Amino acid sequence: MSLRLRVAPPVLAILLLAGCSSAPIGGSAPSSGGSPAAGPSAVGSPGGSSGHAIAVGAGPQKSYTVQQQPPAGSCHYRYEKGEPLEDPECTPGAISPAVLQANLRSTICRKGGYTSDIRPSTSVTGKEKVLNAASYGYKGAMGDAEFDHLISLQLGGDPNDARNLWVEPPDPGHKLGGGVNNRKDPVETKLHTAVCAGKVSLEAAQKAIVTDWTTALSALSLD
Repeated sequence: MSLRLRVAPPVLAILLLAGCSSAPIGGSAPSSGGSPAAGPSAVGSPGGSSGHAIAVGAGPQKSYTVQQQPPAGSCHYRYEKGEPLEDPECTPGAISPAVLQANLRSTICRKGGYTSDIRPSTSVTGKEKVLNAASYGYKGAMGDAEFDHLISLQLGGDPNDARNLWVEPPDPGHKLGGGVNNRKDPVETKLHTAVCAGKVSLEAAQKAIVTDWTTALSALSLD
């Protein structure tokens, strides 16, 4: 003997409608267009010790404003063989959307002018440097420390994104009062030369210096 389940017509209609819907009950269907949620852009090259994408900053501006820095005392230096490294939580790096592998010859690899054309004025970076020194708890002479772009301008770093700037202490053994002197600058120059010569990609150079500038050259077999 067969047993038939009788379902009232209104209930049956509801069940049929629910089965045709692709959206979960109590939720909304995915949007087919529109802008993504607001927040820091991170569609650049993969980098950093965590492997997350490098953030994309605003890029060169006609005029720059002083950017908010991390809270005082919230950032902490790391050291690798005595060399100072940035706090990756405070300074993860940020790249400029204006510099791409496809336009190197008209941007960072053109002869003269690129970095000076996009560099913020000292009236802006001077104030940011003081604030960032407080972020990192830097107590040394300001003249001996560099307000450094983690990803340098000559490697397509963003000019004024707070995520790409940090007060870099002088190298150990540096004579106090002798001005800015560190070993990161030559690394940046060698990476820039390699990128413009086609030996390494822009993405690889950016990733290497964000991961650890002290090992960037060896990681790319450039040392």
